[in-house]
Amino acid sequence: MGPVQERKRTEQQVSMEYEDEPIPGLPGRLPPGEAILWQGAPDWQGVARGVFHTRLVAMWFVAVASLAFLAGGTGVTGAAITLAVAVLGLAILGILARAQAKSTIYTLTNKRVVLRFGVALPKCVNVPLSLVGRADVKPAGKGMVDISLTPTVRFPLAYLQMWPHVRPWKFGSPQPMLRAVPESFVPLLADALAKADPARNAAASPDAVRAPAMLGAAA
Repeated sequence: MGPVQERKRTEQQVSMEYEDEPIPGLPGRLPPGEAILWQGAPDWQGVARGVFHTRLVAMWFVAVASLAFLAGGTGVTGAAITLAVAVLGLAILGILARAQAKSTIYTLTNKRVVLRFGVALPKCVNVPLSLVGRADVKPAGKGMVDISLTPTVRFPLAYLQMWPHVRPWKFGSPQPMLRAVPESFVPLLADALAKADPARNAAASPDAVRAPAMLGAAA
């Protein structure tokens, strides 16, 4: 199969819009032979830290308030106003993070990973396990991890279409990302990926099937 045919096949397997949700998180009923292995939503606090960078925002406001206090001028009043704005800003970011997490469902089946997300306009993206060449894991704090999936062919959707469920800075070659999922999900994904590729599964040792080399540390 040539690159053009493979790309068309990928585009057909990636679904973005749907009108019905007979199973939560899925655009349709599962075909025969496919079963759900795991379903879950991102941890909203992990989304707040990883997507909206609330820790960096808080540190920036604290630094500004400290400078206002130490430099004189507005002094305590300026520092207090800065901190009040910080609280308001962080509250807004927290609301956005909760909305993102509440509107998102990740589903792992024995055939694919499905990402359903979108606060205003729901989208559903299928990532066939057979087209995943690598999965990179990055700690997201408090027993959570971010997992980015590298397709073996060019992913047909744009970076902005996938945001925030996409690996940061990979604008030219978007990589779907599962945000703030439990660490216990990693071995389930590793096993499903190994079984989806008979050649890779045959070459793997029993320990490698549980945590194959393709599950590395994300940059």
